[in-house]
Amino acid sequence: MASTTRRPSDAAHRRAELEKRILSVIEDRLRDGVTYTELSVEQIAQAAGISRSTFYLYFRDKVDVLLRLSGSLKIESSKIAASWKPTGPGGGVDGLAHTYELILRHYRKHAVLLAAINEVAAYDPVVREAWTLDQDRFTGTLVTILEDEQRAGRTSADIDPRLAATIIVQGGAHVIAQQVATSEGSDDGAVARELACGYWYGIYRRPHGQAAE
Repeated sequence: MASTTRRPSDAAHRRAELEKRILSVIEDRLRDGVTYTELSVEQIAQAAGISRSTFYLYFRDKVDVLLRLSGSLKIESSKIAASWKPTGPGGGVDGLAHTYELILRHYRKHAVLLAAINEVAAYDPVVREAWTLDQDRFTGTLVTILEDEQRAGRTSADIDPRLAATIIVQGGAHVIAQQVATSEGSDDGAVARELACGYWYGIYRRPHGQAAE
């Protein structure tokens, strides 16, 4: 029996195209020095070549736009992070360093958007909660990895997987955000290497019996 391939609906395609256009518009305005707080719906709609009414057909407000865009940003970074495993091809400390460098490259490409997310998350609980939820999901993934490594005898049994995963995710996110905000990128490789070595030798391959008192 012949199979049929469903094409995405016109509405979904239009939404995707509009989000892409709005992302480009917002990033352009942010690079010009406008903060996300200062950027109005009118400015976004006008620069994107749409009416305010069309904007509101797709988004509740400009916070909704930021939530959509931050979700896309996190999805891509999560894919990069999920490609690394402690063992096997591309694993180990070298693979982890390469993964951090790819994540840095990804966020640097969208540096102004990352800054906007951090800006709004500081005062908007909805954005902050969404950003935190994404981190919590990745923390859960790392907990599973660490538990698997412990069962295989490669990661010390005296490490608390939940606590260690939380430190990896929150600590890494802070360093990456600071690096993207304050450096032009020439030392990204060195920063990625230090992150990898710190977590690899401090958690994944910490010698047994050296857990903190």
